[in-house]
Amino acid sequence: MTLYVDTSALLKRYIVERDSDVSDQLMATDPVLVTSRLTEVELRRNLTRLLDGGELLSARRQVQADLDAFALVSLDGVTCNDAARIAEQTLCRSLDALHVAAARRAGASTTLLTFDVRQAQAARSVGLTVIGT
Repeated sequence: MTLYVDTSALLKRYIVERDSDVSDQLMATDPVLVTSRLTEVELRRNLTRLLDGGELLSARRQVQADLDAFALVSLDGVTCNDAARIAEQTLCRSLDALHVAAARRAGASTTLLTFDVRQAQAARSVGLTVIGT
């Protein structure tokens, strides 16, 4: 199995919130985690919004170390075109469509780990297996 981890799941590693322990447990089930650079952008934005000072600096360092260990799916033309088709088909939000397309690009055996209900619905509607939500 390939596990694509979206921002809502990975953020729980740095911000303790509902289902943080569930997210960590699910990520521990796969030795090679996958995400996209979109996750980095969203994480950095959300961490800056939620943390400050030393906590923010520590979280930023941990994010970089964690992302260095992930396999990254490129948000190239193929992935973006698939995201556009997904958005047209499901009417999901643009960033959700990019995550879903990146998860599909990671391979046929990919499972999407998300705690975003709308993203999960869009992913399921295009045939992805979803865990978390």
